[in-house]
Amino acid sequence: MLKRLLLSPAKDYKNYRWFYTSEGVLVVGGKSDDQNELVIKNFLRPEFKVMHTSEPGSPFCILLSKEPSKKDLEECSIFCGCFSQQWKKVKKNGKISVDIFDGSQVYKTKGMKTGTFGVQGDKKVVKIKPELIVVVQKGKIRAVPKGTKETKLAVISPGKMKKEEAVEKIAKKIRDKFHFPVSKEEIMQAIPSDKIGVR
Repeated sequence: MLKRLLLSPAKDYKNYRWFYTSEGVLVVGGKSDDQNELVIKNFLRPEFKVMHTSEPGSPFCILLSKEPSKKDLEECSIFCGCFSQQWKKVKKNGKISVDIFDGSQVYKTKGMKTGTFGVQGDKKVVKIKPELIVVVQKGKIRAVPKGTKETKLAVISPGKMKKEEAVEKIAKKIRDKFHFPVSKEEIMQAIPSDKIGVR
């Protein structure tokens, strides 16, 4: 099924926000309203779990597994929260609320804007600590929740740096400590939009 999803650029998960959980499950989310629309259209199945922050301004993140583990759900919820607008608003040591629901609960009516969907029935709400580690997955720099097996290159959390400054710091950290060339553009694509702390 997954191989068939990846035939066209619109259906290639690497064109979206993505990562693999520590248990090897692919998570795909949108980078924009248009991409949220495409993610739901191209990747959603009724039995898959979907996540979105309780507040507006979030990717729809889909766990591409019929039976995700508790760890898969936790990592997906952290990823979803970290790439939402709440990342820039959360106070120090604060948490972000993320809704979890089934693909079968998602609906779209004619008047809804691009990238907007409704959810029928009950949702589970979890609160996540916004923090990611920078790693390499499938040959690409990714910012993912802690717990994955890859070598940790840097840790990022909400902070005061602009995105460009954070990219420079992450790139220097990787060069100095791990001694391999790194694409700043790739880091730029992998991390949240702004107000970043790097350690």
